[in-house]
Order: sequence, then structure tokens, then C-alpha cells
Amino acid sequence: MEEACAFLENAQIWRDYLYPAYVLILVLGLRKGEVLGLTWSDVNLDTGELHIRHQLQRVRRRLLHTDTAKTEASEAVLPLPDICLTALRLRQKEQQAAKERAKDLWTESDLVFTTRYGTPVEPRNFTREFDRRCERADVRRIRVHDTRHTCASLLAALDVHPRIAMQILRHSEIAVTMEVYTHVPSAETRRALRKLGKALGGGGKQKKEKKGKRKQQEGAEEPSPRAASESHSGCCTPLLYARQRPIRDQANGPLTCVGVAGFEPTTSSSRTRSAPS
Repeated sequence: MEEACAFLENAQIWRDYLYPAYVLILVLGLRKGEVLGLTWSDVNLDTGELHIRHQLQRVRRRLLHTDTAKTEASEAVLPLPDICLTALRLRQKEQQAAKERAKDLWTESDLVFTTRYGTPVEPRNFTREFDRRCERADVRRIRVHDTRHTCASLLAALDVHPRIAMQILRHSEIAVTMEVYTHVPSAETRRALRKLGKALGGGGKQKKEKKGKRKQQEGAEEPSPRAASESHSGCCTPLLYARQRPIRDQANGPLTCVGVAGFEPTTSSSRTRSAPS
């Protein structure tokens, strides 16, 4: 996505007359022969539609502008997004200006992309200009035909349904489109992996929180020394001084608590010494 934007931006800044052609091959996935064979009769700027009916190819020593497309699926009507409409209107103005400058040297044709004299653009020259633009934009150099793969990758990254992408790229079979889609992670795939990573990454934290809560509950359930004493003997004497053992009297009376010897505090003697006589 970033490289495609940088490529188009560089072509626009340098006022490359092929900038509208670059827009069409990247946004609509047009082939080189289709974009060079495009005529103004194939374009409706009012309704925003483009018909793929022609292609320009060099066969041996002849430059042929044919009316037959690659396949029946290729003969399609594509809606033109705003970026394509703007680029084609710009091309229309530039071509009219070139025609006025060329005057009698202008060769009349209905082609959208022509040289400064109105003649068709040589496919080899188009490839050369494309390579030069890649170098100036400092992006990876690819073949012109590979821009169709770029277009498919961008559609997949934008989460466009494969069937819609198939119509835009005019693939004869959905399997051709899916070859690209299976290599590009969709938005749903990214969300699923983020969810999985969050679950796995947060598992340790959740485990620690549960362990901490368990310790708090165990601490709350453990009785204090005072509570242990009260629950065991029913009295409120500190455990150190009131460690007691329950006994039952001979008459099977209720339990009573008797202090264990050696744990009661020492007290001063109640007897007093008599004064010497």
C-alpha cells in the first residue's frame, strides 16, 4: 500500500503524462495492452464507467490495435472511482493541450494515451517509463503485469470480497483470485490472531490474579488466636493463659473448662510474714 501510494505520488509531482495510466493499472488492474488500447469512446466520464474493448500490442514489427479482449470475462464494464475519474479528466486536458501545440503534426486518433504528436504509445516505451518511475519513487521494481497482483493484494488487504475482486480483475476463475487472497491476511484474520495472542499472553496474569484471590480467601477463613480460643472454650482469656482442656463431671453434667497447669500467671502469696516478737 505504501509503495503504491509513493509511486503514484511521485508520478503526480513530476507531472508524468502516464500518471493516469498508472492509476488505472493499480486501481482497476488493467493490463498494459488494455490501458494503451483504451479509447475515449470506451470511457464515460459522466456516468463514471469504463468499457474494456480494445488492446494495443506489438506483434513482430506491427503495432496492432485490436477489438478483441483476452477473454469474454475481460470485456467488462468497470465503475470508475473518484481517483480514476480525476486522472482521466486530467489526461483529457493534457491531451488537448498537446494537440494544440502539435498543430498540423498531430495524428488524430481516439486513443486516451498518446505521444505528444497523437501517435500510440509504444508498449516497450511504456515499460521503460514505468521502470524509470519505480526508480525515481524509490520503490521495488516490478513488471508492469505484476501491478495486477498488486491490485489484488490491495483489494484483499482492504477486505474486499473475493467475488468482487474477481469481477474487478476480470479473472476467468475464482481460483486465480484466491491464489492472491490466500497469501494476504484479511482483517478478520488479523482480529482472530490478536484475540488469540491476547488470550495466551493474558493467561499468566489471569492465573496470578486467581491465585491471589484464593490466598485472600484462605486468609479470611483462617481464625485468629482469639477467635480460636473463644470457639474452643467459650471464654475470652488469651490463649497463652487460658489453654484449657474440656472435662465432663461424674454426673454427666455439661462440659467445663479447667486450666492446664503451668500456663496460669504467677501471683504473689496471700500469706504475710509475721513481725518478729
